[in-house]
Amino acid sequence: MNTPQNGYPVQQYQGPVKRYCQTLDLRDNPELIAEYRKRHSKEHAWKEIIAGIREVGILEMEIYLLGTRLFMIVETPLDFEWDSAMARLSTLPRQAEWEDYMAEFQLVKEGLSSAEKWQLMERIFHLY
Repeated sequence: MNTPQNGYPVQQYQGPVKRYCQTLDLRDNPELIAEYRKRHSKEHAWKEIIAGIREVGILEMEIYLLGTRLFMIVETPLDFEWDSAMARLSTLPRQAEWEDYMAEFQLVKEGLSSAEKWQLMERIFHLY
C-alpha cells in the first residue's frame, strides 16, 4: 500500500528526465483542504486538464500535501522548455477555468495561471 511511511513507486523511463519542483499554500481550512483533495482525485480531476498537462510534454506530475503546504514534482524530457510549455498550457481548453476553480482553496489572487501560482523551488542538495 502506498503511504508516506511505505513510499511511492516512481515511473521508469527509457532515458534521463528533468525534474521541476514547485510549492503553493492552501487556505488554512480543513473543509476546503478536503474539497481540494477531492477535486484532485481520479474521479473528479477534469480530463481536459490531464490531457493538457500531457499535451505540453509533461511526463509525470505529483502533488504532495503537508498541512496547508503543497509540493509538486513535475518530470519532463530533457529538451522540455518550462516557460514556453507553461505559456501554452495556459491557452488550452478549460485550463483558465480550472485555475479559477482551484483558486478559492489557494492563497493566491484570482485569475492567475498555474505558472503564476506555483512557485518553482531551487534544489539545494542531491544525493547522486
